[in-house]
Amino acid sequence: MSTKLIAPSILAADFANLQRDIDMVNQSEADWFHIDIMDGVFVPNISFGMPVLQAINKHAKKTIDVHLMIVDPDRYIKTFADLGSHVLTVHYEACTHLHRTLQAIKAEGMKAGVALNPHTNVNLLEDTINDIDLVCLMSVNPGFGGQSFIENTYSKVKQLKDLIKRKGVSTQIEIDGGVTNKNVKQLVEAGADILVAGSYVFKSTNQLKTIKDLKALANS
Repeated sequence: MSTKLIAPSILAADFANLQRDIDMVNQSEADWFHIDIMDGVFVPNISFGMPVLQAINKHAKKTIDVHLMIVDPDRYIKTFADLGSHVLTVHYEACTHLHRTLQAIKAEGMKAGVALNPHTNVNLLEDTINDIDLVCLMSVNPGFGGQSFIENTYSKVKQLKDLIKRKGVSTQIEIDGGVTNKNVKQLVEAGADILVAGSYVFKSTNQLKTIKDLKALANS
């Protein structure tokens, strides 16, 4: 059985002490850095742009998982590759020509991810799942950290896992939003591979222990 991965979401880090928080993730049992790029158009919030990602990349020693919550992501694929992204995830809802976008991401040497908003049906990936390395299921509405987990996510994970098995592909399932020690085991049992945790990690009093415990729970 493959190891389940923990990806702290840098959106919840302390931006006044960003290097300190990057170092904490480096030292922790976390596997990936999850980085949300928001444009204030596709989602009602603006996070950070290329200079901040460049600064993160300078210090990060683990996989950089970039989640684009932006309109017209095709314009920036090469830029994010040049900034050191290992995984680039675009939203299904933001891509007119998803297949072309996925090919463009892979052509730049990155893994290609597709994110689905809570209202988007997983069956819409039926025709592209063979080209997708990772599907990021939003378990909150995208745009802001600290939201409550949407319970319908469990059945979406199972549906997606069924599609992956049926197509005989090795696409990973990532869960983004409201992940805590209360739901991580159930998500893994449903079929999740990568758990993104933001506020739960960075607002805890002992971040290293919180990550360690989450990883242990996910792999128990």
